[in-house]
Amino acid sequence: MLTIFNRRELLLTQSMERQAEVRSILAANGIAYTVRTTNRQGGIQRANMWSAGFNQSFAWEYKIYVHKKDLEYALHLIR
Repeated sequence: MLTIFNRRELLLTQSMERQAEVRSILAANGIAYTVRTTNRQGGIQRANMWSAGFNQSFAWEYKIYVHKKDLEYALHLIR
C-alpha cells in the first residue's frame, strides 16, 4: 500500500502521453503507483482574458509516485 510516508516521486511531467506511457510500463511490471494531477492554470478559465497566450498543453502537471522499495527498478524500466 502506498502512503505519503513510503512513496517516492518517480516522474514529474506535463505530457499526457508520457505519463500514460509510464503508467502502462509500471502496470505491465506489477509496480503499484499513484498519480497526482495538478491544474497549473490556478483556476483561470479558458475564456478569461488573462489566459490568452497560455499554452494549454502545459496546463496540467502529472506526478507519479511509487513505493520507495520499487523506485530504482521503476527508474530502470522507464528509461
